[in-house]
Amino acid sequence: MERLVVCLLLCTVLVTSHSCPGRCICQHLSPTLTLLCAKTGLLFVPPAIDRKTVELRLTDNFITVIRKKDFFNMTSLVHLTLSRNTISQITPHAFLGLRSLRALHMDGNRLSAIRSDHFKGLVNLRHLILGNNQIHLVATASFDEFVSTIEDLDLSNNNLRTLPWEAIGRMTNINTLTLDHNLIDHIGAGTFTLLTKLVRLDMTSNRLQKLPPDSLFQHAEVLSDTKGSNPSSLAVSFGGNPLHCNCELLWLRRLTREDDLETCASPEHLMDKYFWSIQEEEFTCEAPLITKHLSTTPHVMEGQGVTLKCKALGDPDPKIHWRSPDGKLVHNNSRTVLYDNGTLDILITTLKDSGAFSCVASNAAGIATAAVEINMIPLPLFVNNTGHMREDPGLSDISTSTKSGNDSKGQDKQDRRVMVAELTSSSAVIRWPSERHIPGIRMYQIQYNSTADDTLVYR
Repeated sequence: MERLVVCLLLCTVLVTSHSCPGRCICQHLSPTLTLLCAKTGLLFVPPAIDRKTVELRLTDNFITVIRKKDFFNMTSLVHLTLSRNTISQITPHAFLGLRSLRALHMDGNRLSAIRSDHFKGLVNLRHLILGNNQIHLVATASFDEFVSTIEDLDLSNNNLRTLPWEAIGRMTNINTLTLDHNLIDHIGAGTFTLLTKLVRLDMTSNRLQKLPPDSLFQHAEVLSDTKGSNPSSLAVSFGGNPLHCNCELLWLRRLTREDDLETCASPEHLMDKYFWSIQEEEFTCEAPLITKHLSTTPHVMEGQGVTLKCKALGDPDPKIHWRSPDGKLVHNNSRTVLYDNGTLDILITTLKDSGAFSCVASNAAGIATAAVEINMIPLPLFVNNTGHMREDPGLSDISTSTKSGNDSKGQDKQDRRVMVAELTSSSAVIRWPSERHIPGIRMYQIQYNSTADDTLVYR
């Protein structure tokens, strides 16, 4: 009888230590503890999961939210599959503590954005599968936890227009990067330079007109189907993009040819032609041609604003920048604004702006320049009541304090000065005498500059 009681107690301990949720299959084979809950109609992650589980599969259910408590204290979990649910929300830090997790599959859900705190704690992640969601945004720091360990990243079939390319460029252990069927229209040059272990890059069916001429691609094989390819080579898939076949894609044309399926979307004379059937000499660019600019501007009063416009055509589209009369490149600052369309706004002109500004249009085929002349009119000096020009009093004409005294002449002279008081790092009170006896004065103009910026500002 005592032996029977001991046996019952032992069985009870075993059941409670390895609890298995209803309708799930639990495999307790040492050293692996696997829990399978596929197609069981789950609405949330079952709470009665053994915390020592190594592999957890919850595919083909109706889970909508990943909660912070769902995987709490599951420090042994290595493989987590949440594919084909209806997950639209991940609670911040929901995976915190899963330091052993190597693979996370969340494809076929309804995720719309990946935030920087969604994957916190996944410091050993090797495989992240997020394909077939509705993702349109990936925050800059989303991949920082596993940027040095990730080997397989799948973001295919989403709504991505861009990615945190700087983080992807640091994934030095990545083997497969799958980005097909998105809305990506630009990849910066040098993004893949350090990814020396990359063997598969899929950018099929995006909106790329060109690809950056990365040194990594020099050993690539351009494929639409990688079956039978050398596993040590880099396979690049780029079909289904609106490729603009000019000189910027000549490097791609010279790669190893493996298929005849890709076509050009532009320019017009190459539209719908097979990419690999076009001769190299047809991948041409056109040097910039400046089509619109003013050769000279009306006279501009010192301190006023002026707008300079310049437009250019070319293939590829030229980039426009400006040089000031002293030959320096014009940058955006408190006084000048340069727009992408080539327009330059000088918000506050100075006498140094007098002369020829140069519009410079450049692309891969060459450079074109055009000059725009600005004629500056200096501000007039005040005249005294005798009709003569008043001498520039210099800095002595401005006082930052007032003095009391019995000298009426000294007081009268003091009253006629510009007074500055209540000085702070960002403000001052300025007082000046009335000049009603001088005809024609309509306004006063204050000129100042900051110690951090020698640009003169007028108000």
